[in-house]
Amino acid sequence: MCNSSNESCSPSAQMFQETISGNFNGTGAAVTVWTAPAGAYFSGTFEIFNSASSPAAVTVATTPAGTVLSATPGYTVSETVNQPTAFAITAPVGASGKFCITLYKRVLA
Repeated sequence: MCNSSNESCSPSAQMFQETISGNFNGTGAAVTVWTAPAGAYFSGTFEIFNSASSPAAVTVATTPAGTVLSATPGYTVSETVNQPTAFAITAPVGASGKFCITLYKRVLA
């Protein structure tokens, strides 16, 4: 039973942060490195570092934002997306680097 104060009877949502990181090597084609069902995460930050020894820029695309970012050799780019569902990297053959994904999820107890 709820008490008579202004407190809500329902529990507060818990926030969780998940981090996924890895390396990539260019294939010349888009490679999806992460997917999730719609509504699984309320926000995500996607970051990619393109090695200085890469021959050309690397592009990343996020869904649903559909934004395409480009990282020239030796640089990092990042983007924050609301309700993300996919992250893909397109890197030319010979390119390499690292990616990092930070996801935020709200869970009701």
